[in-house]
Amino acid sequence: MNSNTKTRSKGIEPEVFGLWIANGSILMMFAAFTSAYIVRQAQGNWLEFRLPEWFFWSTLIIVASSFTIHFAYKNFLSRNIQMYKKLYLITFVLGVLFVITQYLGWLAMNDSGVELTGNPAGSFVYVISGVHALHVLGGLAALAVGVLKMYLLPDGFSQKRKTRFKMMVHYWHFVDILWIYLLLFFILQ
Repeated sequence: MNSNTKTRSKGIEPEVFGLWIANGSILMMFAAFTSAYIVRQAQGNWLEFRLPEWFFWSTLIIVASSFTIHFAYKNFLSRNIQMYKKLYLITFVLGVLFVITQYLGWLAMNDSGVELTGNPAGSFVYVISGVHALHVLGGLAALAVGVLKMYLLPDGFSQKRKTRFKMMVHYWHFVDILWIYLLLFFILQ
């Protein structure tokens, strides 16, 4: 074992650290969005409306997907290849369902008279939830690459695969927690 491996195993991997720097930037962007929401709401002419039930369904879906990716990673580490592949694929499907339910939520908002270009209250919900959905789509792209590699490459365990998987798990949990924060923000405002 060389000294680089010893040093690296005692701390956080540079790739994971870089991911958390990026997550911090994303978090700051959403903090700015929610701050702007509060400032604009205080100016008046603010439409009060109920969030579509689809947003609550999407919350259950993304929370479930956090569990499936967590247990997929645990099974990967314990070399339970079949269960890891199954849970990873379920995570991908749940991620797609999350985006679909977000879209259905936007359609329900529009059908109830809350349009993207109407009152700023609705516009903020569309933009904030839409930007979040784009981040989930980015995660889905990474998951899709993982699914392809999972089925096209020979089964194997390497530090590189472990680190990539860990990054995926961290990112997925991040977008999950971020959505829960956003939903609570919309409800409590």
